[in-house]
Amino acid sequence: MTDRIAVITAASENRLAHLHRQRRFLREVSTRRHEIVRIEAWLDESAPPAFDGALHVHVPPGRAGMRVGGARNAAAEVALARGADLLVFLDVDCLPGPELLDRYAAASLSHPDGLLCGPVTYLRSVQRPSSPDELGAATNPHPVRPNPATGVVESAGPADYDLFWSLSFAVTPTTWKRLGGFDERYEGYGAEDTDLGRRARALGIPLQWVGGAHAYHQWHPAGSPPWRHLDDILRNGALFAERWGEWPMGGWIDEFVAAGAVEPHGSGYRRTSY
Repeated sequence: MTDRIAVITAASENRLAHLHRQRRFLREVSTRRHEIVRIEAWLDESAPPAFDGALHVHVPPGRAGMRVGGARNAAAEVALARGADLLVFLDVDCLPGPELLDRYAAASLSHPDGLLCGPVTYLRSVQRPSSPDELGAATNPHPVRPNPATGVVESAGPADYDLFWSLSFAVTPTTWKRLGGFDERYEGYGAEDTDLGRRARALGIPLQWVGGAHAYHQWHPAGSPPWRHLDDILRNGALFAERWGEWPMGGWIDEFVAAGAVEPHGSGYRRTSY
């Protein structure tokens, strides 16, 4: 039985509005079936602002940027020390659907060795839900990933592991320990979740699509490709390629190349120089 669920969020000052809404939604969707322990991993240089509704860990930026993977790992250690039966990772800009916690909990009982992933809807800028009851009408999961019926858990094929997104997923403590957490060499933006998905595949950890465990990504400005993260993508992409023999985020790399900002170099890529 899943009694204690740790909800882990990596947060920063520039996402406070999203964090406040997520906190409120989590209070409203929590049920008496489970004890919910909220753990917020703070990514900024400064300590997190006072908030008595969650446990906090502080993981300031590294030399190359925010340490998202390291922050999640630190929060997971707190969760394990608190005796969590299930770890649910939810990005700060994501809202939990009404059944997200219950569906992850149920899936963890039937698939305790799995990497559990629910559908994700990307809300538009005009969609600012004020309560979980409004999320049903907004549900429109990203079409690239499966969207099983509520209560159905589907097994992913080998080619699907690159569709693992860390913005919403769940694992049992045993599976988390098998995974070994996120590789903390990735700093700044990109590739740490694709790396974790590849490691899951290499370890034979099944990837499971969990029907009804809906998360809703709150809108915020973002570029496509994400120009402000160009250097992070090149650095983290090279680290990923060193381990896995190919570059991640290929679509963005192609766009950077087409725009003249990046050029092939050896077996990888670099910024162009004029």
